[in-house]
This record gives sequence, C-alpha cells and structure tokens, in this order.
Amino acid sequence: MDKIEYSLTEKIAHARTLDDSPLRLKADSLSCLMHAYLQDTQQASSPFLIYYDEFSNRKHYTYAEFISEARKTASYLMQCGITKGDTIAIAAHNHSDTIVQYFAAWILGACIVPLNMTEDDSRLSYIIHNSLSKIILCRSEYSDRISQFIKDSHVVSIEVDTDKKDSLYAHTINSMPESVLSLESMLDCESLIVYTSGTTGNPKGVVLNQQQMLADADSISSWHHITNMTKMMCVLPIHHVNGCIVTHITPFYVGASVVLNRKFQSNTFFERIVQEHVHIVSVVPTLLAFLLESDCDSDAAINSGFSHIICGAGPLTCELAHAFEKRFSIPIIHGYGLSETTCYSCFIPSDLSKEEHIHWMQSFGFPSIGIPLPCNLMEIHDIHGNPLPEHQRGEIVIRGYNVMKEYYNSLEANEQAFSHGWFRSGDEGFWVKDAHNNPYFFITGRLKELIIRGGVNLAPLEIDEVIAGAPGVKAGICVGFVNDFYGEEVGALIIPSHKEVKAEDILHYCFQKLPFSKAPKCIVFTDNLPVTSTGKYQRNKAKHLFAEYQGKQFKKL
Repeated sequence: MDKIEYSLTEKIAHARTLDDSPLRLKADSLSCLMHAYLQDTQQASSPFLIYYDEFSNRKHYTYAEFISEARKTASYLMQCGITKGDTIAIAAHNHSDTIVQYFAAWILGACIVPLNMTEDDSRLSYIIHNSLSKIILCRSEYSDRISQFIKDSHVVSIEVDTDKKDSLYAHTINSMPESVLSLESMLDCESLIVYTSGTTGNPKGVVLNQQQMLADADSISSWHHITNMTKMMCVLPIHHVNGCIVTHITPFYVGASVVLNRKFQSNTFFERIVQEHVHIVSVVPTLLAFLLESDCDSDAAINSGFSHIICGAGPLTCELAHAFEKRFSIPIIHGYGLSETTCYSCFIPSDLSKEEHIHWMQSFGFPSIGIPLPCNLMEIHDIHGNPLPEHQRGEIVIRGYNVMKEYYNSLEANEQAFSHGWFRSGDEGFWVKDAHNNPYFFITGRLKELIIRGGVNLAPLEIDEVIAGAPGVKAGICVGFVNDFYGEEVGALIIPSHKEVKAEDILHYCFQKLPFSKAPKCIVFTDNLPVTSTGKYQRNKAKHLFAEYQGKQFKKL
C-alpha cells in the first residue's frame, strides 16, 4: 500500500488539534470574557492589574476600570483606522499602558507585534516591516529609534505615554467613548506575532490566535490551581509570551489578579510578594541565580501564603534548582514550552510530595520539565517522525490546541517545523514513566546547538550541569567551537566567583566528572554570558571567543 502524502496545510491542521479531547473554553473571545465580567458586580470590582514603576509608584485597576480603559483605547485605535485583522506594533516595556493596549487590540480582533526594544536596529526594522504593521504605539523614549525605521514608509508612529503631565495621548483616551464589546467568536483572530530569537538570519514570526492564548491559559490555570482568588506577579518582559500569557492572559481568564513590575529587582522581589499577598510568580532560571546571589529572605513570603515559583523558558540545572529550593524553601514548578506552543506545554505537578518532587528534579541529570498539559500531547521522535521509547533521546514534538497557527510568511520554516504532522521543537529530550504511567519529559539541549565532536553528538546541558558545580564557577556554559581535529571541540565560557580562580582547577574537576570526549578542554573567562532577554543562552554567539584553539589537538592527560 502506498504511503499517503499530506499537504502542509493538512499537517499543520493535524498539529493544532487533539482528536480525543475537544476544546472547551470559558469564552469565544477576550471580548466575551470582558462582557461577562462586567455583568458580575463582584468580579467587576475585583482587582485585576497592579503596576509598580521603577520608583515603586503603584497604580491599581479593578476589572471594571481596566476594561473601561481598554474599551476607550479600542475606540482610539478604530479612530486610527485599525479594524479586525490589522497588525499593531508596540514599542514599549513593562507598563500598565502596554497591557491595556494589548487588550484593546484584542477587543477589535486586531493583532499585536510586541517589539523587544533591547534588540538591535536592523532586527527591529525587519520585524516592523515584515509584520506589515499598520501603526506603532511607541513610548516617547523609543521615538527617535523608531522614527529611523519608518522613514518613507506607510507605518505611522504614535507616542503613547500617559505618565507625563498634559499627555495628549492620555487626554485623548480619556475623552473617547467605550467601544462595544462584541460577543461574536474571535477564536480564529490572530492576536500575537512574536518574533523568535534566532541566532542566525532573520527572525521568524510566530503567529498566535485568541484560541491558542485561551487554550494555554485554561491549562496553565488548572495545572497551578489558579482561581479568581489567586494573585500572580510578573517580573518578566511582557514582549515575550511568558510574561504575556502566564501572568496576564491566564489570570484574566479566571478572574484573578496580577502585580506587574517595570523590572525585576532582587531587593524588592520577596518584599513585594509579602506586600501584595502574591501566591505565584513566573521566572526564568537566570532570575533564580540572581536571587541566590542576593541577601534575600523568603520567610515572610512563605508565611504570607506564597505557593510556588513557575520556572521555564531557559536552561535550568539540577544544581541551581537544588540550591534555590534549599535556600528559600520554595518549590520550583519546572516547565517547558516555546513561543510556537503559545507558552507552556508541560509542567511537573504542583502537588507532588517533597520526595517525589526531589526525585523528578534531581535524579536524572536534568530537572524534569514534567507532564504534558491537557491542551496538548508530547512525544519524542526520531528524524523520520517515529515515536521513540522511554529513555531514548530524540526531538521533542508537540501537538495540540496551543500550537501556533504558523510562522508568518515563511513556507520553508513551516515545512520544516510541521514535516510530520507535529510541531518539531528543535529541542532534544527523552521521557520516563512514573508509577502511574504518566510520561515525565526531560530536555537535554537544542538540537541545532548540539556539539558534534568526532561525529558524536554531545548535549550542552549535560556539560553545563558539571561546569556549574566546579570550584570557582559563579556561572558558566559549554560552547562547541570549530576544531581542526574533531570538527568541533568543547570549551567553557565562565564567570569566575573570585579573581584567584584557576582554569586548570576547573578543567581538572570537569575531567573527573565527565568522559574526556565531553569535558571542556579550555576555558575563557568573561564578565557576562550571552543570553536573550528571556534568559536563553546564545552559545553560538560565543564561538568566536575560542578561535585561538581551532588548530589545537587536546590530548587526555
């Protein structure tokens, strides 16, 4: 019998559904949710958004106040010519105004393109024009940069500060009528185009719609027992799906509240949790390391009802997880996902016993990323799209209601990502069953970042784990660099904990813990590790630092 070949459209459609689990959401759009909340007097008067700026000034919105502001902003966007299906770029940072603008666009069925203003000019320019953004909502501090990108273009930039006295934008918004909240389904309306942080070439635009956002929020809220009585806190950038989906869409979906911070600050982290009675915070591993370095005390936060920390969006080592949980007595609910799967696809359970939690976080060389969320399935596949058994490493693939609509205007990228009817993550991992037949997944590294030494694939995170435990290492990662003898060789980029740290001591430690083939052969000391704004290591950006070792043959001592 001939093998059936499916079109790309059919493969993508398959990757975005679950045959045996129909999608059931609270509402057919964010507009419908807003309408429902306004009909509930208690919910309307409940707090939704609390914002702290960099000077700790506090702004507070009830659900009714926030929805009113979003509706007025939606009317303003309509006055600017925005209609359903249009795309709006936002040049901003963590601010209550930015969240209002997101929701205003979604009321209209429009799509937001969040700009990460820490990116370089060429990338920002590419995103603005590639996304076909109709307007840019821009905070004044970014106006000069943005104006460079849109000269002689159709794109209109609008300053949107409300903090300034006599702000024309604030005055205009306040004078606008509240837009009508449509009760029609907008599940298929594109809502976000998030550009991925690729290491080479132009970034890819991940297209998400309202259904995918709500589906992921539904699963995240049920997994973490988030209800209308829960208060979350956001310390991550809201231009990324983690800050947007986990700590804004998710609490809004269940009628909970969120404390938004302009920036993460170690010295106010636990203090603010206590002050605002926060239950859950979502972070990346980098922030766990910052908290460990600080002189913070978590006792008051725990006593105030703080539940746990959600952690993902970057490589978490067993050592860092153990050190954090031992120091602060706060459980880390580790998870995994990508922009392409809206945000999270799996978590370890939040209700495990202490012994089980430690087992899955410490016993396999990598902390488990957990069990698939109800909105999606996960498997480990070989290069031909065949599922692999327990313990065998392959590519993490995902299929479900939270899988992106597509990469924007990129046929080649879509064909590669959906080649077998699942979304191919590009991440290597494996899975292990528990006593109840639940599959616990693990990530071992990026497939494209695998170090290929003498034809043998080496997983970076496995080597990172050892480097992190070496004497004198404050932080460090392994880097695969070009080598004339093995194709690639293993080096270590390290931030030393003090000035007297010796490279040979670190190398000796690694040689004791790893086979010679996997162990770092040379060390480059640095003040900073290359990371994206969400804490993901960019190993490929450090390859050039090891150029002097290209012609060296390292021999076992």
